[in-house]
Amino acid sequence: MTHIEITRAFAEEVNTLSFSPPVAAVYNPLQYAWEPHKLYLGRTKHPVQVLFMGMNPGPWGMAQTGVPFGEVSRVRDWLGIQAPVGKPPREHPKRPITGFDCARSEVSGRRLWDFFRETFQTADRFFAACTVHNYCPLVFMSETGANLTPDKLPSAERKALEDLCTRHLVRMIELLSPRHLVGIGAYAESKLRVACPGREVVRILHPSPASPAANRDWAGTVLKQLQDSGVFPIADT
Repeated sequence: MTHIEITRAFAEEVNTLSFSPPVAAVYNPLQYAWEPHKLYLGRTKHPVQVLFMGMNPGPWGMAQTGVPFGEVSRVRDWLGIQAPVGKPPREHPKRPITGFDCARSEVSGRRLWDFFRETFQTADRFFAACTVHNYCPLVFMSETGANLTPDKLPSAERKALEDLCTRHLVRMIELLSPRHLVGIGAYAESKLRVACPGREVVRILHPSPASPAANRDWAGTVLKQLQDSGVFPIADT
């Protein structure tokens, strides 16, 4: 199976899960935003030199565009990806899905993709060496519309989800054969270690504005982390 076929099957698998309060709504952008996600996957080359992995989609990023850390303008204008986006079965009134018409900007996505743009200049050069994925493809919201991360789920529901996500991650790593595994934040790092015991995993600072450290020269900090760990510079990009 190709990585696109594997991802399509994974989207169906996670859709069979159910979640209880505090989860009030669940979005699966691998389904309603499959068209742009498929275009994104189609840009990924394999083997890749570096797999960057985040936790799960943000409500104003991948939830809107189907692209990991998918800040709208960066996906459309730098990655050159744009396609129709549908709607989740149950849309939370405070978290509407408007696709590439979304006027909100996701800070984490803007920081990450701007860093890659500064480093690689062109999206083609980025995709020649790297890719970005999320461990979990689902977005969780409470009744108020607040974002809920997977680590905040009830333990039994979290385990069922993480079992599927880890199995998918192992398949993707086997197929893409990355030389370097980079977790964007502590949660992603921990899941890479579970999926690939014995392999070196690098952690970089998550770009979320909720982190005080990320608001103090995030790009400079991450560049140093990647250089000190031997991930950067990347040859033949």
